[in-house]
Amino acid sequence: MGVLLEVNDLLVRRGERAVLDVDHLEVLDGEVLAVIGPNGSGKSTLLLVLSKLLQPAQGRITLRGQPLEDENELKYRRRIGLVLQEPLLMDTSVFNNVAMGLRFRKIPRREVSRRVNDWLQRLGVDHLKDRPARTLSGGEAQRVSLARAFALQPEVLLLDEPFSALDAPTRARLLEDFQALLVETGITTLFVTHDLDEALFLGDRVAVLLGGRLRQSGPPQEVFSAPADRDVAAFVGVETVLTGQVVAARNGGVSVDASGALFEAVGDLDIGRAVMLCLRPEDITLWPDGITPRREGAPASSARNRIQGRITRIIPQGPLVRVQVDCGFPLVALITRASTEDLGLVEGKTVSATFKASVIHLIPR
Repeated sequence: MGVLLEVNDLLVRRGERAVLDVDHLEVLDGEVLAVIGPNGSGKSTLLLVLSKLLQPAQGRITLRGQPLEDENELKYRRRIGLVLQEPLLMDTSVFNNVAMGLRFRKIPRREVSRRVNDWLQRLGVDHLKDRPARTLSGGEAQRVSLARAFALQPEVLLLDEPFSALDAPTRARLLEDFQALLVETGITTLFVTHDLDEALFLGDRVAVLLGGRLRQSGPPQEVFSAPADRDVAAFVGVETVLTGQVVAARNGGVSVDASGALFEAVGDLDIGRAVMLCLRPEDITLWPDGITPRREGAPASSARNRIQGRITRIIPQGPLVRVQVDCGFPLVALITRASTEDLGLVEGKTVSATFKASVIHLIPR
């Protein structure tokens, strides 16, 4: 998988203040890159620069190895698709909105009709093609906006938090449909979001922007399980992320095979479904020397999951302690300093980690 879009030494200023400073970022051909970060972190600024709607103070951006400054702006924009948080639809019919970009490109009329009808159907809004766009609901309007972008057959699809303004049920349905279309088309996609679930659900890789700087990028498991620094860890919250598969399902519960271990979780998923298994560090309890609540004399516990490992690192964080455990995969627990001392936890010590089925967060893939 080669590099399609590459950014080097990018700097964007507002007045004297640097609002975006990215040393290096690349988007691989055919991948979905999720750029995550809190509000004000520079995500939308990055998207505006990549779409050539904002001129940076410095930097080099290449598309398939060709510098963007050597490319005619109109010609470049015809190679990308852009979807914003608020759909920018013209006061005309749904069909005409989707057809607009194709007509600008002087695509033959028959091909315009074919593409528009095809993408309206794929996004489930073909029955609305004659309706005025201003009468659409938020979810319908965003589906039309996506149909317009896909119909252009772009080399790169750029999206700026396209699902954040939708209500939860509408958002969930659109996310499912959008993911299926990305898999089907293989279009290289960069989308920005502050929603971690969206990033895990859609992203092949994630890049974390904090304070206008790119702090970490890589596969979701790597970024969420092994944050590059404390700020990244604080933002992602979930520090243990495993790739797994549902191997059993019964009575609202599932068994997930992940990293060679079997986990019990709450959920309603089909057997064989690939998932991301997420654990927050504060939901994990550690027991020294392999002692678990199932053994005589140990405190009672309702934890359904137990896995053994060895402490690799102990990091004080104010009144708490971050404990990294090698269980055949990296697992992180967050406990109090008092508990660390009472349990005699030190680096190199064998421990058992326990956690309830209800605290596991499963994200379908």
